[in-house]
Amino acid sequence: MATDSWALAVDEQEAAAETFGKLNLKGEKAEKPKPESNGTEEPESAEQIPSKDGGKSEDDDKEDKAAQSLLNKLIRNNLVSNTNQVEVLQRDPNSPLYSVKSFEELRLKPELLKGVYAMGFNRPSKIQENALPMMLAEPSQNLIAQSQSGTGKTAAFVLAMLSRVDPANKYPQCLCLSPTYELALQTGKVIEQMGQFSNIKLAYAVRGKKLERGQKIPEHIVIGTPGTVLDWCSKLRFIDPKKIKVFVLDEADVMIATQGHQDQSIRIQKMLPRDCQMLLFSATFEESVWRFAQKVVPEPNIIKLKREEETLDTIKQYYVECHSREDKFRALCNIYGSITIAQAMIFCHTRKTASWLAGELYKEGHQVALLSGEMMVEQRAAVIDRFREGKEKVLVTTNVCARGIDVEQVSVVINFDLPVDKDGNPDNETYLHRIGRTGRFGKRGLAINMVDGDHSMQILQRIQQHFSKKIAQLDTDDMDEIEKISK
Repeated sequence: MATDSWALAVDEQEAAAETFGKLNLKGEKAEKPKPESNGTEEPESAEQIPSKDGGKSEDDDKEDKAAQSLLNKLIRNNLVSNTNQVEVLQRDPNSPLYSVKSFEELRLKPELLKGVYAMGFNRPSKIQENALPMMLAEPSQNLIAQSQSGTGKTAAFVLAMLSRVDPANKYPQCLCLSPTYELALQTGKVIEQMGQFSNIKLAYAVRGKKLERGQKIPEHIVIGTPGTVLDWCSKLRFIDPKKIKVFVLDEADVMIATQGHQDQSIRIQKMLPRDCQMLLFSATFEESVWRFAQKVVPEPNIIKLKREEETLDTIKQYYVECHSREDKFRALCNIYGSITIAQAMIFCHTRKTASWLAGELYKEGHQVALLSGEMMVEQRAAVIDRFREGKEKVLVTTNVCARGIDVEQVSVVINFDLPVDKDGNPDNETYLHRIGRTGRFGKRGLAINMVDGDHSMQILQRIQQHFSKKIAQLDTDDMDEIEKISK
Protein backbone atom coordinates (compact mmCIF):
# COMPACT_ATOMS: atom_id res chain seq x y z
CA MET A 1 0.00 0.00 0.00
CA ALA A 2 1.35 3.45 -0.97
CA THR A 3 0.73 4.93 2.46
CA ASP A 4 2.77 2.16 4.09
CA SER A 5 5.73 2.67 1.76
CA TRP A 6 5.62 6.40 2.43
CA ALA A 7 5.57 5.75 6.19
CA LEU A 8 8.61 3.50 5.84
CA ALA A 9 10.45 6.19 3.91
CA VAL A 10 9.79 8.85 6.45
CA ASP A 11 10.95 6.52 9.23
CA GLU A 12 14.40 7.24 7.85
CA GLN A 13 13.99 10.88 8.77
CA GLU A 14 15.37 10.13 12.22
CA ALA A 15 13.92 12.32 14.97
CA ALA A 16 10.97 13.35 12.81
CA ALA A 17 9.66 9.84 12.27
CA GLU A 18 6.95 9.81 14.96
CA THR A 19 5.25 12.91 13.64
CA PHE A 20 5.37 11.76 10.04
CA GLY A 21 3.65 8.53 11.00
CA LYS A 22 0.55 10.53 11.97
CA LEU A 23 0.26 12.27 8.61
CA ASN A 24 -2.83 11.54 6.56
CA LEU A 25 -1.88 10.94 2.94
CA LYS A 26 -4.91 9.25 1.45
CA GLY A 27 -7.80 11.11 3.02
CA GLU A 28 -8.30 8.67 5.91
CA LYS A 29 -9.61 10.29 9.06
CA ALA A 30 -6.55 11.49 10.96
CA GLU A 31 -6.05 12.69 14.48
CA LYS A 32 -6.79 16.41 14.52
CA PRO A 33 -3.46 18.27 14.50
CA LYS A 34 -2.67 21.28 16.62
CA PRO A 35 -3.29 24.68 15.00
CA GLU A 36 -0.66 25.46 12.45
CA SER A 37 1.32 28.63 12.24
CA ASN A 38 -0.09 29.70 8.89
CA GLY A 39 -3.82 29.40 9.55
CA THR A 40 -6.49 26.72 9.67
CA GLU A 41 -6.87 23.88 7.20
CA GLU A 42 -9.02 24.89 4.26
CA PRO A 43 -11.03 22.93 1.67
CA GLU A 44 -8.87 21.30 -0.97
CA SER A 45 -10.30 23.17 -3.93
CA ALA A 46 -8.44 24.30 -7.03
CA GLU A 47 -8.21 27.77 -5.54
CA GLN A 48 -6.95 28.20 -1.99
CA ILE A 49 -8.97 31.10 -0.58
CA PRO A 50 -8.69 31.41 3.19
CA SER A 51 -11.87 31.66 5.21
CA LYS A 52 -12.44 34.92 7.05
CA ASP A 53 -11.78 33.32 10.40
CA GLY A 54 -8.80 31.33 9.14
CA GLY A 55 -6.16 33.78 10.32
CA LYS A 56 -3.75 33.47 13.18
CA SER A 57 -4.83 34.03 16.73
CA GLU A 58 -2.48 35.89 19.07
CA ASP A 59 -1.49 32.57 20.64
CA ASP A 60 -0.63 31.12 17.22
CA ASP A 61 1.46 34.18 16.44
CA LYS A 62 3.30 33.98 19.76
CA GLU A 63 3.97 30.27 19.31
CA ASP A 64 5.05 30.98 15.73
CA LYS A 65 7.66 33.54 16.81
CA ALA A 66 8.99 31.47 19.70
CA ALA A 67 9.14 28.32 17.55
CA GLN A 68 10.88 30.14 14.69
CA SER A 69 13.43 31.63 17.08
CA LEU A 70 14.16 28.23 18.63
CA LEU A 71 14.35 26.59 15.20
CA ASN A 72 16.92 29.15 14.07
CA LYS A 73 19.04 28.43 17.15
CA LEU A 74 18.86 24.66 16.63
CA ILE A 75 19.77 24.65 12.95
CA ARG A 76 22.64 27.13 13.17
CA ASN A 77 25.85 25.56 14.37
CA ASN A 78 27.97 28.60 13.65
CA LEU A 79 27.70 32.30 12.97
CA VAL A 80 25.94 33.50 9.86
CA SER A 81 28.37 35.17 7.51
CA ASN A 82 26.92 38.52 6.49
CA THR A 83 27.84 41.93 5.19
CA ASN A 84 25.30 43.78 7.31
CA GLN A 85 26.11 47.27 8.51
CA VAL A 86 26.11 48.00 12.24
CA GLU A 87 24.58 51.30 13.37
CA VAL A 88 25.54 52.49 16.86
CA LEU A 89 23.65 55.23 18.74
CA GLN A 90 25.49 56.14 21.93
CA ARG A 91 23.84 57.44 25.08
CA ASP A 92 26.65 60.00 25.32
CA PRO A 93 27.59 61.04 21.75
CA ASN A 94 30.76 62.73 23.09
CA SER A 95 32.27 59.56 24.55
CA PRO A 96 34.72 57.68 22.30
CA LEU A 97 33.28 54.76 20.32
CA TYR A 98 35.30 51.60 20.76
CA SER A 99 35.18 48.44 18.70
CA VAL A 100 37.40 45.38 18.85
CA LYS A 101 38.76 43.00 16.24
CA SER A 102 39.94 40.31 18.66
CA PHE A 103 38.77 38.85 21.98
CA GLU A 104 42.21 39.57 23.50
CA GLU A 105 41.52 43.30 23.26
CA LEU A 106 38.65 42.88 25.73
CA ARG A 107 41.07 41.85 28.54
CA LEU A 108 38.83 39.00 29.63
CA LYS A 109 39.62 36.73 32.54
CA PRO A 110 41.86 33.90 31.18
CA GLU A 111 39.28 31.19 31.97
CA LEU A 112 36.60 33.09 30.00
CA LEU A 113 38.90 33.64 27.02
CA LYS A 114 39.63 29.91 27.06
CA GLY A 115 35.86 29.23 27.08
CA VAL A 116 35.31 31.58 24.10
CA TYR A 117 37.96 29.80 22.02
CA ALA A 118 36.70 26.37 23.10
CA MET A 119 33.33 27.30 21.54
CA GLY A 120 35.01 27.90 18.18
CA PHE A 121 34.88 31.71 18.13
CA ASN A 122 38.10 32.96 16.53
CA ARG A 123 37.22 36.62 16.26
CA PRO A 124 34.21 38.76 17.26
CA SER A 125 31.19 38.93 14.94
CA LYS A 126 30.05 42.33 13.69
CA ILE A 127 27.62 42.88 16.54
CA GLN A 128 30.15 41.58 19.10
CA GLU A 129 32.82 44.03 17.83
CA ASN A 130 30.64 46.95 18.93
CA ALA A 131 28.49 45.49 21.69
CA LEU A 132 31.16 43.81 23.84
CA PRO A 133 33.21 46.96 24.62
CA MET A 134 29.95 48.67 25.72
CA MET A 135 28.73 45.70 27.76
CA LEU A 136 32.09 45.23 29.52
CA ALA A 137 32.80 48.93 30.14
CA GLU A 138 33.26 50.35 33.64
CA PRO A 139 31.04 51.81 34.96
CA SER A 140 28.48 49.52 33.32
CA GLN A 141 26.33 50.79 30.45
CA ASN A 142 22.82 49.80 29.41
CA LEU A 143 22.19 48.47 25.92
CA ILE A 144 19.32 47.87 23.51
CA ALA A 145 20.44 45.77 20.55
CA GLN A 146 18.65 44.62 17.43
CA SER A 147 20.09 41.55 15.78
CA GLN A 148 18.87 38.50 13.95
CA SER A 149 19.55 34.89 14.86
CA GLY A 150 23.05 33.72 14.06
CA THR A 151 24.84 37.03 14.69
CA GLY A 152 26.51 35.99 17.95
CA LYS A 153 24.37 38.12 20.27
CA THR A 154 23.70 35.29 22.77
CA ALA A 155 27.43 34.68 23.18
CA ALA A 156 27.91 38.45 23.61
CA PHE A 157 25.48 38.88 26.52
CA VAL A 158 26.57 35.57 28.09
CA LEU A 159 30.16 36.84 28.09
CA ALA A 160 28.97 40.08 29.72
CA MET A 161 27.17 38.14 32.48
CA LEU A 162 30.10 35.79 33.13
CA SER A 163 32.48 38.76 33.30
CA ARG A 164 30.43 40.48 36.02
CA VAL A 165 30.12 37.43 38.31
CA ASP A 166 32.27 37.10 41.44
CA PRO A 167 32.35 33.31 42.01
CA ALA A 168 33.24 33.82 45.68
CA ASN A 169 29.75 35.25 46.34
CA LYS A 170 27.32 32.32 46.49
CA TYR A 171 24.13 34.10 45.41
CA PRO A 172 22.51 35.15 42.07
CA GLN A 173 24.29 38.10 40.46
CA CYS A 174 22.91 37.91 36.91
CA LEU A 175 19.35 37.38 35.75
CA CYS A 176 18.35 36.44 32.19
CA LEU A 177 14.74 36.29 30.98
CA SER A 178 13.68 34.13 28.02
CA PRO A 179 10.13 33.84 26.65
CA THR A 180 9.99 30.02 26.73
CA TYR A 181 11.53 27.11 28.60
CA GLU A 182 13.15 25.80 25.39
CA LEU A 183 14.80 29.14 24.58
CA ALA A 184 16.05 29.38 28.18
CA LEU A 185 17.71 25.96 27.78
CA GLN A 186 19.44 27.08 24.57
CA THR A 187 20.90 30.14 26.32
CA GLY A 188 21.83 27.96 29.29
CA LYS A 189 23.88 25.70 27.02
CA VAL A 190 25.91 28.73 25.86
CA ILE A 191 26.48 29.80 29.49
CA GLU A 192 27.66 26.29 30.42
CA GLN A 193 29.98 26.04 27.40
CA MET A 194 31.52 29.47 27.74
CA GLY A 195 31.84 29.21 31.52
CA GLN A 196 33.19 25.64 31.54
CA PHE A 197 36.64 26.69 32.82
CA SER A 198 35.32 29.02 35.52
CA ASN A 199 33.61 28.13 38.78
CA ILE A 200 30.34 29.85 37.86
CA LYS A 201 27.09 28.00 38.54
CA LEU A 202 23.77 28.28 36.69
CA ALA A 203 20.16 27.75 37.83
CA TYR A 204 17.00 27.49 35.70
CA ALA A 205 13.90 29.32 36.96
CA VAL A 206 11.22 27.49 35.02
CA ARG A 207 7.80 26.12 35.88
CA GLY A 208 8.00 22.77 37.65
CA LYS A 209 11.35 23.43 39.37
CA LYS A 210 10.72 22.56 43.03
CA LEU A 211 12.58 24.39 45.80
CA GLU A 212 11.93 24.63 49.55
CA ARG A 213 10.06 27.79 50.52
CA GLY A 214 12.38 30.40 52.04
CA GLN A 215 15.48 28.73 50.55
CA LYS A 216 18.11 31.04 49.00
CA ILE A 217 19.72 29.66 45.87
CA PRO A 218 23.56 29.69 45.67
CA GLU A 219 23.96 29.76 41.87
CA HIS A 220 25.52 32.87 40.32
CA ILE A 221 23.36 33.15 37.17
CA VAL A 222 19.63 32.50 36.95
CA ILE A 223 17.93 32.07 33.60
CA GLY A 224 14.20 31.53 33.24
CA THR A 225 10.78 32.62 32.09
CA PRO A 226 9.26 35.88 33.45
CA GLY A 227 6.46 34.37 35.56
CA THR A 228 8.69 31.96 37.45
CA VAL A 229 11.51 34.50 37.88
CA LEU A 230 8.99 37.01 39.28
CA ASP A 231 7.78 34.40 41.81
CA TRP A 232 11.37 33.58 42.81
CA CYS A 233 12.15 37.28 43.35
CA SER A 234 8.96 38.32 45.17
CA LYS A 235 6.59 35.67 46.50
CA LEU A 236 9.08 32.86 47.19
CA ARG A 237 12.17 35.05 47.82
CA PHE A 238 14.66 32.52 46.41
CA ILE A 239 16.51 35.46 44.80
CA ASP A 240 17.42 38.80 46.36
CA PRO A 241 16.82 41.16 43.39
CA LYS A 242 18.85 43.93 45.10
CA LYS A 243 22.03 41.88 44.56
CA ILE A 244 21.57 41.52 40.79
CA LYS A 245 24.35 43.20 38.75
CA VAL A 246 23.18 42.31 35.20
CA PHE A 247 19.63 41.93 33.89
CA VAL A 248 19.25 40.48 30.37
CA LEU A 249 15.96 40.43 28.50
CA ASP A 250 16.36 38.22 25.44
CA GLU A 251 13.97 37.80 22.48
CA ALA A 252 11.97 40.88 23.47
CA ASP A 253 9.78 40.73 20.36
CA VAL A 254 8.73 37.16 21.25
CA MET A 255 8.34 38.17 24.90
CA ILE A 256 5.77 40.91 24.31
CA ALA A 257 3.70 38.62 22.08
CA THR A 258 3.09 36.41 25.12
CA GLN A 259 0.23 37.25 27.48
CA GLY A 260 1.55 38.62 30.78
CA HIS A 261 5.27 38.46 30.00
CA GLN A 262 5.57 42.18 29.33
CA ASP A 263 4.08 43.21 32.69
CA GLN A 264 6.02 40.52 34.57
CA SER A 265 9.31 41.69 33.01
CA ILE A 266 8.62 45.31 34.00
CA ARG A 267 7.77 44.27 37.58
CA ILE A 268 11.07 42.34 37.85
CA GLN A 269 13.03 45.29 36.46
CA LYS A 270 11.52 47.63 39.09
CA MET A 271 12.88 45.43 41.91
CA LEU A 272 16.47 45.69 40.69
CA PRO A 273 19.07 48.19 41.99
CA ARG A 274 19.52 51.44 40.07
CA ASP A 275 23.10 50.56 39.07
CA CYS A 276 22.09 47.16 37.65
CA GLN A 277 23.17 46.81 34.02
CA MET A 278 20.17 46.33 31.68
CA LEU A 279 20.65 44.54 28.34
CA LEU A 280 17.74 43.99 25.93
CA PHE A 281 17.84 42.10 22.61
CA SER A 282 15.24 41.77 19.89
CA ALA A 283 15.25 40.54 16.28
CA THR A 284 12.65 43.12 15.26
CA PHE A 285 11.85 46.60 16.51
CA GLU A 286 8.30 47.49 15.63
CA GLU A 287 6.74 50.27 17.70
CA SER A 288 5.39 47.97 20.45
CA VAL A 289 8.85 46.44 21.05
CA TRP A 290 10.46 49.86 21.12
CA ARG A 291 7.98 51.18 23.72
CA PHE A 292 8.62 48.11 25.88
CA ALA A 293 12.41 48.46 25.54
CA GLN A 294 12.31 52.08 26.68
CA LYS A 295 10.30 51.12 29.80
CA VAL A 296 12.78 48.41 30.78
CA VAL A 297 16.14 49.95 29.77
CA PRO A 298 16.85 53.50 30.97
CA GLU A 299 19.43 55.67 29.18
CA PRO A 300 20.52 52.99 26.72
CA ASN A 301 23.17 52.74 24.06
CA ILE A 302 21.52 51.36 20.93
CA ILE A 303 22.96 48.97 18.36
CA LYS A 304 21.11 48.04 15.18
CA LEU A 305 22.25 45.43 12.73
CA LYS A 306 20.78 46.42 9.40
CA ARG A 307 19.33 43.37 7.71
CA GLU A 308 20.79 42.63 4.31
CA GLU A 309 18.00 43.33 1.87
CA GLU A 310 16.78 40.26 0.06
CA THR A 311 16.66 40.94 -3.63
CA LEU A 312 14.81 39.41 -6.55
CA ASP A 313 17.44 40.55 -9.05
CA THR A 314 19.23 37.18 -9.11
CA ILE A 315 16.03 35.10 -9.31
CA LYS A 316 14.23 34.17 -12.54
CA GLN A 317 10.48 33.97 -11.90
CA TYR A 318 7.88 32.04 -13.89
CA TYR A 319 4.27 30.97 -13.49
CA VAL A 320 2.45 27.88 -14.74
CA GLU A 321 -1.31 27.91 -15.45
CA CYS A 322 -3.09 24.87 -14.00
CA HIS A 323 -6.67 23.82 -13.29
CA SER A 324 -6.40 21.46 -10.33
CA ARG A 325 -4.07 20.05 -7.71
CA GLU A 326 -3.37 17.06 -9.97
CA ASP A 327 -2.64 19.42 -12.87
CA LYS A 328 -0.05 21.20 -10.72
CA PHE A 329 1.55 17.88 -9.85
CA ARG A 330 1.82 16.88 -13.55
CA ALA A 331 3.48 20.24 -14.29
CA LEU A 332 5.90 19.62 -11.45
CA CYS A 333 6.79 16.18 -12.83
CA ASN A 334 7.42 17.69 -16.29
CA ILE A 335 9.76 20.28 -14.78
CA TYR A 336 11.69 17.57 -12.94
CA GLY A 337 11.83 15.50 -16.15
CA SER A 338 13.36 18.34 -18.16
CA ILE A 339 15.95 20.09 -15.99
CA THR A 340 18.53 19.07 -13.41
CA ILE A 341 17.56 20.29 -9.96
CA ALA A 342 20.15 19.98 -7.18
CA GLN A 343 17.66 20.58 -4.38
CA ALA A 344 14.21 22.16 -4.36
CA MET A 345 11.85 23.64 -1.80
CA ILE A 346 8.12 23.40 -2.51
CA PHE A 347 5.71 25.57 -0.50
CA CYS A 348 2.08 24.58 0.11
CA HIS A 349 -0.70 26.48 1.85
CA THR A 350 -1.94 23.67 4.09
CA ARG A 351 -0.55 20.60 5.82
CA LYS A 352 -3.07 18.46 3.95
CA THR A 353 -1.75 19.56 0.55
CA ALA A 354 1.87 19.26 1.72
CA SER A 355 1.45 15.68 2.97
CA TRP A 356 -0.47 14.66 -0.19
CA LEU A 357 2.22 16.17 -2.44
CA ALA A 358 5.08 14.58 -0.48
CA GLY A 359 3.41 11.19 -0.84
CA GLU A 360 2.90 11.62 -4.60
CA LEU A 361 6.51 12.73 -5.12
CA TYR A 362 7.76 9.77 -3.10
CA LYS A 363 5.77 7.40 -5.34
CA GLU A 364 7.52 8.99 -8.33
CA GLY A 365 10.88 8.02 -6.80
CA HIS A 366 11.95 11.35 -5.30
CA GLN A 367 13.85 11.62 -2.01
CA VAL A 368 11.34 13.76 -0.09
CA ALA A 369 11.41 15.51 3.26
CA LEU A 370 8.23 16.97 4.76
CA LEU A 371 8.04 19.89 7.17
CA SER A 372 4.85 21.27 8.74
CA GLY A 373 3.49 23.18 11.69
CA GLU A 374 2.37 20.33 13.94
CA MET A 375 5.91 18.94 14.21
CA MET A 376 7.94 19.61 17.35
CA VAL A 377 10.65 22.23 16.79
CA GLU A 378 13.39 19.64 17.41
CA GLN A 379 11.82 17.39 14.78
CA ARG A 380 11.71 20.25 12.27
CA ALA A 381 15.41 20.89 12.97
CA ALA A 382 16.24 17.20 12.32
CA VAL A 383 14.41 17.32 8.96
CA ILE A 384 16.19 20.56 7.95
CA ASP A 385 19.59 19.12 8.91
CA ARG A 386 18.97 16.06 6.74
CA PHE A 387 17.91 18.29 3.82
CA ARG A 388 20.96 20.49 4.31
CA GLU A 389 23.18 17.39 4.26
CA GLY A 390 21.58 16.33 0.96
CA LYS A 391 19.93 13.18 2.31
CA GLU A 392 16.66 14.39 0.78
CA LYS A 393 16.56 16.39 -2.46
CA VAL A 394 13.04 17.83 -2.17
CA LEU A 395 11.66 19.65 0.86
CA VAL A 396 7.87 20.05 0.87
CA THR A 397 6.76 22.56 3.49
CA THR A 398 4.14 24.99 4.71
CA ASN A 399 5.17 28.49 5.84
CA VAL A 400 7.08 27.17 8.86
CA CYS A 401 10.17 27.08 6.68
CA ALA A 402 9.91 30.39 4.84
CA ARG A 403 12.50 32.25 6.91
CA GLY A 404 16.02 31.82 8.10
CA ILE A 405 17.03 28.60 6.36
CA ASP A 406 20.03 28.84 4.05
CA VAL A 407 20.83 25.75 2.01
CA GLU A 408 23.42 26.45 -0.66
CA GLN A 409 22.27 23.65 -2.98
CA VAL A 410 18.67 24.94 -3.30
CA SER A 411 18.41 25.91 -6.96
CA VAL A 412 14.61 25.95 -7.38
CA VAL A 413 11.74 27.19 -5.22
CA ILE A 414 8.21 26.22 -6.24
CA ASN A 415 5.09 27.90 -4.88
CA PHE A 416 2.63 25.03 -5.24
CA ASP A 417 0.19 27.50 -3.63
CA LEU A 418 0.80 31.25 -3.74
CA PRO A 419 1.13 32.87 -0.30
CA VAL A 420 -1.96 34.78 0.88
CA ASP A 421 -2.87 36.41 4.17
CA LYS A 422 -5.93 35.62 6.29
CA ASP A 423 -8.11 37.88 4.12
CA GLY A 424 -7.05 36.23 0.87
CA ASN A 425 -4.75 39.09 -0.20
CA PRO A 426 -1.22 38.46 -1.50
CA ASP A 427 1.34 38.06 1.29
CA ASN A 428 4.23 39.86 -0.38
CA GLU A 429 6.65 39.52 2.52
CA THR A 430 6.18 35.74 2.66
CA TYR A 431 6.59 35.55 -1.13
CA LEU A 432 9.92 37.36 -0.82
CA HIS A 433 11.11 35.11 2.01
CA ARG A 434 10.02 31.98 0.17
CA ILE A 435 11.71 32.62 -3.15
CA GLY A 436 14.64 34.18 -1.31
CA ARG A 437 15.63 30.60 -0.38
CA THR A 438 17.07 30.37 -3.90
CA GLY A 439 19.41 32.86 -5.59
CA ARG A 440 21.55 32.97 -2.43
CA PHE A 441 25.33 32.89 -2.03
CA GLY A 442 25.73 34.90 -5.25
CA LYS A 443 24.10 32.24 -7.44
CA ARG A 444 21.21 32.64 -9.87
CA GLY A 445 17.96 31.15 -8.64
CA LEU A 446 14.73 29.92 -10.16
CA ALA A 447 11.20 30.42 -8.76
CA ILE A 448 8.13 28.78 -10.30
CA ASN A 449 4.58 29.71 -9.25
CA MET A 450 1.60 27.41 -9.77
CA VAL A 451 -1.56 29.38 -10.67
CA ASP A 452 -4.92 27.56 -10.53
CA GLY A 453 -7.80 29.88 -11.32
CA ASP A 454 -8.89 33.52 -11.56
CA HIS A 455 -8.27 34.35 -7.89
CA SER A 456 -4.80 32.83 -8.06
CA MET A 457 -4.02 34.83 -11.22
CA GLN A 458 -5.13 38.06 -9.52
CA ILE A 459 -2.80 37.27 -6.59
CA LEU A 460 0.10 36.73 -9.02
CA GLN A 461 -0.62 40.00 -10.85
CA ARG A 462 -0.66 41.93 -7.57
CA ILE A 463 2.66 40.32 -6.54
CA GLN A 464 4.12 41.42 -9.90
CA GLN A 465 2.90 44.98 -9.33
CA HIS A 466 4.24 45.09 -5.76
CA PHE A 467 7.78 44.05 -6.75
CA SER A 468 7.69 45.69 -10.21
CA LYS A 469 9.02 42.44 -11.66
CA LYS A 470 7.56 40.65 -14.67
CA ILE A 471 6.75 36.97 -14.03
CA ALA A 472 6.77 35.15 -17.39
CA GLN A 473 4.44 32.27 -18.26
CA LEU A 474 5.97 28.81 -18.62
CA ASP A 475 4.40 26.06 -20.73
CA THR A 476 5.27 22.85 -18.89
CA ASP A 477 4.04 20.73 -21.79
CA ASP A 478 6.87 22.14 -23.92
CA MET A 479 10.05 20.36 -22.78
CA ASP A 480 12.31 22.59 -24.91
CA GLU A 481 10.89 25.70 -23.23
CA ILE A 482 11.48 24.22 -19.77
CA GLU A 483 15.08 23.39 -20.67
CA LYS A 484 15.70 27.01 -21.64
CA ILE A 485 14.81 28.37 -18.19
CA SER A 486 17.68 26.50 -16.55
CA LYS A 487 20.32 28.05 -18.79
